[in-house]
Amino acid sequence: MIEILHTSLAFILAIALLIAVHEYGHFSMARRLGIKVEKFSIGFGPALFSWRSKDNEVQYIIAAIPLGGYVKMLGENPDEQAEGVQTELSDADKARAFNNQPVWKRAAVAVAGPAYNFLFAILAYMIIGWLGQAVLPTIVGHVNPASIAEQSGLHVDDRIISVENKPVHSWQQMEERLKQKVGSSTTIQVLRDESTIELNLLLPHPDKDPLLMDISDQVLGFNPGLIVRIENVMEGSAAQHGGLQKGDIIKQINGWPVSNVSQLIKKIKAQPEQAVSLTVQREQTLLQLQVTPVADQQGEGRLGVKLASQTIHGTEMYRMNAWDGLAYGFVRTWEMTTLTLNVFGKMVTSAISPDNLGGPIAIAQLAGKTAEMGLVYFIGFLALISVNLGVLNLLPVPILDGGLLLYLGIEKMIGKPLPPKILEITQMLGLILIVGLMVFAFYNDISRLFRG
Repeated sequence: MIEILHTSLAFILAIALLIAVHEYGHFSMARRLGIKVEKFSIGFGPALFSWRSKDNEVQYIIAAIPLGGYVKMLGENPDEQAEGVQTELSDADKARAFNNQPVWKRAAVAVAGPAYNFLFAILAYMIIGWLGQAVLPTIVGHVNPASIAEQSGLHVDDRIISVENKPVHSWQQMEERLKQKVGSSTTIQVLRDESTIELNLLLPHPDKDPLLMDISDQVLGFNPGLIVRIENVMEGSAAQHGGLQKGDIIKQINGWPVSNVSQLIKKIKAQPEQAVSLTVQREQTLLQLQVTPVADQQGEGRLGVKLASQTIHGTEMYRMNAWDGLAYGFVRTWEMTTLTLNVFGKMVTSAISPDNLGGPIAIAQLAGKTAEMGLVYFIGFLALISVNLGVLNLLPVPILDGGLLLYLGIEKMIGKPLPPKILEITQMLGLILIVGLMVFAFYNDISRLFRG
């Protein structure tokens, strides 16, 4: 119950903050350009709190449902552009109505919301750089025999210091750089016994999309070196019958070193109803156990354990100086923006399954998890979601900011606004599309919950 409450509070705080940033972008730009703003709401539904601005012009609202927000400007809705409505406005209000503004002003208001999301992400990543973050060091802990990494001369305990002469300070950053080189060759610089060595790597195209893979491990054949530990043993399972216990560290399977969870699971799946030999470390003792995986409904082997992994070398604190942190804010925001566009494009073309799309439950879970991990991780989560909001709202879909920019572009070309009827129809279609996308994402969330 406490965990659900914590997750809910973290989710509400994150969504309310990011929506406030986005809507404040629209609000502040409209006010600066002299457009009359009537309402500024964080959330939808019944108002929990409301108050008016000092000039009594704007009504500020905190509403009950914190899953959206809006800025209501005079003359922005299609029905307000219908013939006869504006005759009731004073000359002063007509001059300040949104639909009476030149195209560039309306475009500036539309862009300001997503722009503030990107600015927020830039600032958030700067703060992360300055505060410092615990990162997985780029120290090689395991190299698979006969792998590309081994054939290229990579050794255990090598520290990778750059990819294509660009410094890397964490395993994640190195992995992202390697993903960009799939299908070509690259060079890495490693520190070995206080000497710098340059190695050439050829990265072939994998079967799956690189975004869904660990390139270093699954393609090149090296990883940071993981300890695979049993977190829980199911009652009556093959693992329990074979003598496995909570806390055991699995060192080998059939004489092969176990370097990660996915490798172990793959070998177990391939041997249903066949005894496998496991070498496990229990406290300070090495044990040799025989375990027979049970076949599941798909005919794949199952041990009935919950596994976890931790790296051999742990984590390191990486903190940037003032200038590097400043640059990191811009660079990281650009990287996450291009990554978001790349993922979205591949979902549209089915190169990546839309089943990977997450909805409010997935976001809430991530919010709760990062909040538990600490302030830096939660700020990183906020930055990531803010980038996604910025990108999503710039898509050329009616009812989104990108849709308004599309309308304004057409208006600029034809020399007059689109008819209100066309605006109503296209916005309804846009609403159906967005609601459908949200329903699909929510369905994915529920499906993942049932699959565990």
